[in-house]
Amino acid sequence: MHRGSCLCGTVHYEITGEIGPVSFCHCSRCRKANGTAFLAAAEVDPAGFKIVSGSDSLGDFESSPGVHRIFCRQCGSPLISRRPGPPEVVRVRIGTLDSYLKIKPQAHIFYADRAEWFEFEDDVAKYAERPH
Repeated sequence: MHRGSCLCGTVHYEITGEIGPVSFCHCSRCRKANGTAFLAAAEVDPAGFKIVSGSDSLGDFESSPGVHRIFCRQCGSPLISRRPGPPEVVRVRIGTLDSYLKIKPQAHIFYADRAEWFEFEDDVAKYAERPH
């Protein structure tokens, strides 16, 4: 089991089961939503993701059709994004995890849209868009 929370500690969540591959997303929406050069996220089984406290403090912004970015309205921490599906998808912002994550990033996605001021010199696979 993994646990996570927002910056102010109002929202806490739990993940049971596996955390999918970690990817860095460089699309402009993820950069703007997170205020960084890229987003670090991993897919989790929606059935294994649970808000354990602070659900009344969650905000929801539909950034593009069907993509909902969920955040703490108290501190602004981005926590997850959801796509209702089918299939339903939950992508956890791994920077909000409180527990140790052993897996390493496996892909840079939308790398063609990356911030021109930040370069990566790693051996992680880089894709111009999202691989299928």
